[in-house]
Amino acid sequence: MVAILLLSVALRVAVALYMGNQVTPLPGVADQESYHHLAQRLLGGHGFTVGENWWPVTQAGEPTAHWSYLYTLYVTAVYFLFGVNPLAARLIQAVAVGLLMPWLAYRLAHKLFSPTSITDERMVEREQGPWLGLAAAGITAVYIYFFYYAGALMTESFYIVAILWTIDLALGIAQTERPRLRQWLLLGLALGVTVLLRQLFLLFIPFLLAWLWWVKRPSPLKLALPLLVLLLFMLPWMVRNYLAFDQFVLLNTNSGYAFYWGNHPIYGAKFIPILPEEMGSYIDLLPKDLLRQNLSEAALDSALLRRALENIMADPGRYLLLSLSRIPPYFEFWPTADSGLVSNLARVGSFGLFLPFMLYGLWRTLRYRFPSWAAWLSSPFTLIYLFAIVYTAIHVLTWTLVRYRLPIDALLVQFAALSLLLIANRRHARSRQVAPQ
Repeated sequence: MVAILLLSVALRVAVALYMGNQVTPLPGVADQESYHHLAQRLLGGHGFTVGENWWPVTQAGEPTAHWSYLYTLYVTAVYFLFGVNPLAARLIQAVAVGLLMPWLAYRLAHKLFSPTSITDERMVEREQGPWLGLAAAGITAVYIYFFYYAGALMTESFYIVAILWTIDLALGIAQTERPRLRQWLLLGLALGVTVLLRQLFLLFIPFLLAWLWWVKRPSPLKLALPLLVLLLFMLPWMVRNYLAFDQFVLLNTNSGYAFYWGNHPIYGAKFIPILPEEMGSYIDLLPKDLLRQNLSEAALDSALLRRALENIMADPGRYLLLSLSRIPPYFEFWPTADSGLVSNLARVGSFGLFLPFMLYGLWRTLRYRFPSWAAWLSSPFTLIYLFAIVYTAIHVLTWTLVRYRLPIDALLVQFAALSLLLIANRRHARSRQVAPQ
């Protein structure tokens, strides 16, 4: 495990050093320019505002809530301590994520494949928890997407770590006979951190709590505790948003923009993840009548959400076909002509390489026998299936990019580890059979 952690940190530090002390456009990490800019604005005492006309259409000097508050504060804190030094933020992140992500993968393997999780006596791999944990940690360490994004000043890496932490805590509660109050409070802390990194996770929380209710049947107070802690995390930013925009904004002002762009009529019934230049820019797709009204960032976000819903209601058939067309690019693992070398290598060398093992491991766990449907629903595997299905559905219905799938990859690693262990066991068994007596 020590070797795996050292390798994990080394790969991520290498990427951080490669990206360097400059914040320049690189494949899939353009958002880091915004976090770099906002951190400097905060250091200068300007609050969460932009210093020049900024993406998407926020005017210079105007407030913004488009970006993760928590991650912006992280970059700002590093700049405060070490000066405006992007490399310092990259290196701290690389080391932290390099240690935490494999460690959490190891912990999840122990919880997923523990004897208490699998009641099917035929499944001998249930006794291989330590080896499964090491395999999961090892895959996580070398998964190209994971160490590539660990060097970028974006929410991806911390967000994935937060999701793994949340799932780990939820499984810990489910597998504890009488969960302590501290466990429920920690779950709320993890939910708060995850949501402040990316508000999209709010949509999965009802499913997570419903699964925990099914497994543990806790009192309403205990089930409400994580939500109360989550609300305490969100409340300061809700107040800030109301003061900044004079309207209620749950957290960030980006869902309306994304939903509008992701379902624009320009696509017809076939979605294109990154709009090519010949089709214009995303700014060009914004309704001119709304832009002429000089709306605030929050007001425009709300207006775009309404406009997107109007477009969908006007032609629901097109929306259905457009959503279905988002499935192939979401699970894309092959090289494409319109992608650069880095993108193609990352795609094929991570998801493309491990997808067969993920699928075989999934198939194996779906064959596990449980005493009843109730027992199957209570199994930790069901929570993983549930997350993968819900998270995929969210992006299929809204907007799809390969990097949006990475939290699912981080959990599918567990099934790839199971596959590798089964292959190793079979090779070992065969070698013993053919060995000379």
